Amino acid sequence: MSDWTEPGTYEVSPGVHRIPLPLPTDGLRAVNVYAIECEGRLVLVDSGWALDVARAALESALAAIGHGFETVDRFLVTHMHRDHYTMALTVRREFGTRIALGIGEQPSIRQAMSGDYGRQLADMNRWGAGPLLARWGREHGTPEAVEARSEYAEPDEWLDGTVKIDVAERTLVAVPTPGHTQGHVVFVDEGAGVLFAGDHVLPHITPSIGFEPVRGDLPLGDYLDSLRLMRTYPDLRLLPAHGPVAPSVHARVDELLAHHEERLARTLETVRDGAGTAYEAARRLGWTRRNRKFVDLDVFNQLLATGETAAHLDVLVTRGLLRAAEPGSDGIVGYAVSG
Repeated sequence: MSDWTEPGTYEVSPGVHRIPLPLPTDGLRAVNVYAIECEGRLVLVDSGWALDVARAALESALAAIGHGFETVDRFLVTHMHRDHYTMALTVRREFGTRIALGIGEQPSIRQAMSGDYGRQLADMNRWGAGPLLARWGREHGTPEAVEARSEYAEPDEWLDGTVKIDVAERTLVAVPTPGHTQGHVVFVDEGAGVLFAGDHVLPHITPSIGFEPVRGDLPLGDYLDSLRLMRTYPDLRLLPAHGPVAPSVHARVDELLAHHEERLARTLETVRDGAGTAYEAARRLGWTRRNRKFVDLDVFNQLLATGETAAHLDVLVTRGLLRAAEPGSDGIVGYAVSG
């Protein structure tokens, strides 16, 4: 099998081209942008990270199918993360291209625009991740200072609820799938038999859960519900944001649901073994497909891991298997086995 990150333009369905764009110092290595042909114009699903190398790769790929940025009418963006959204903002400034994004991203977009990451810092403290914040500060400066250097802006259109989008002779349906972020959406094209899945359903990895500027109340619960929602649609071909095209959305959804049930069981065991906070539990779990030790992750991925562990702990609380104490004077939430 060829490397899915190899630069180029790949037709994955009639009139739909997959364009992998590079990511910087990122274990994901690349993000897929999908170009949909539309009566001599293009609609792009996701946009890539606003980096010179990614822009050059996108420009070259579009040229290979006879297009340029000036023929892109619209970006349909699955969620607000930089590798999906920020290139669209750059192209819009130059060409006036319209951008659509799920309305659930509105609080996080506005928080990012303000440069105020107090809520995210409070989350990290609540998880007991003070040592990580101190380490991040030593290595990178404060999280809010790093994030404030990024350029975010609102889209032209907020996609509110399940919305039909006409793209020439095809109809896409934007479906809210909160979990990875509050405003994540996927685009269903039943006529072509494909799902533009963003980070919601990935073929080889699971998306991070619960680490965003404005976090939902129960992000893993939202994610599991969003996975089950995909089972109510016909089984479609999976067009993911990271990884190769896969034949069955349903098959991968079943694997992801099973994975998280196993992960919930392991997380429960960490509390039974004495972990009292999300940070302590995360340190006892293995990470990535290689089951890496927490201490071997870089500090950013340790923060992601801690947030995801907190998301699993909170679902265990809703299932009655754990209880969460009210935050103490230090703001940290502790967990204990129920009963």
